[in-house]
Amino acid sequence: MIADGPVPKHEQLRALLEQRCADGLEPGAALPSERQLCDEYGVSRITVREALRQLVAEGTLVRIRGKGTFVADRPARSQLHLASFHEDMRRLGRAPSTVVLQTELRVPPPSTTAALQIRAADKAFHIKRLRLADGVPISIDDAWYPQTVAPAMDRHDLTQSIYDLLRTEYGYAIDHAEQSIGAISADGELARLLGVPAGAPILAFDRTAFAGGTRVEHSYSWYRSDRYRVQMTVTEAG
Repeated sequence: MIADGPVPKHEQLRALLEQRCADGLEPGAALPSERQLCDEYGVSRITVREALRQLVAEGTLVRIRGKGTFVADRPARSQLHLASFHEDMRRLGRAPSTVVLQTELRVPPPSTTAALQIRAADKAFHIKRLRLADGVPISIDDAWYPQTVAPAMDRHDLTQSIYDLLRTEYGYAIDHAEQSIGAISADGELARLLGVPAGAPILAFDRTAFAGGTRVEHSYSWYRSDRYRVQMTVTEAG
């Protein structure tokens, strides 16, 4: 039961329901009805509705009109660090897989030429891939690799980690990157490939990766915001 005290009842209930979802309920499991929760925890319907509203807003629960309230699929929570998608998903206990959408060798657009600091006429491998975790679409990677860095790159298995390929086959171990993150709305193609409604919010990454002083990758990546979270530690500046 929930008692009166300095912590509002809806906050107490929110914490109890959040723990209940984490400990004993699988994604997709239905929660009891509002009336059942009122009886179980000894609170009003207003308290139950506010607790559920907060958990839906946080992504712990999802409401389906006419059906009820269900445990949401838990998003992958990735710390902001340098790692390939395969490494990231395996560290999180997910099974990664990749579908190669496009492979070509051509002159990249000016933004990529500038990011890689190559000549305007130099060619690069353009590789676009759909990334999945446990069979569920997570992101789309649209990346460029200078031909001088990775000649004949298209002859390799590009469903595997390209960072591993660059290190083992070409001797370029990526050790740092410059990256920016923003939020955009999914357009038609992004929405279709990622399996989200048109206009859904997604995370957009722009990364230039280095191996020592060599620029080896310029990539744009788009991640489903309901399946992927970026976690970071912020410290006081020295």
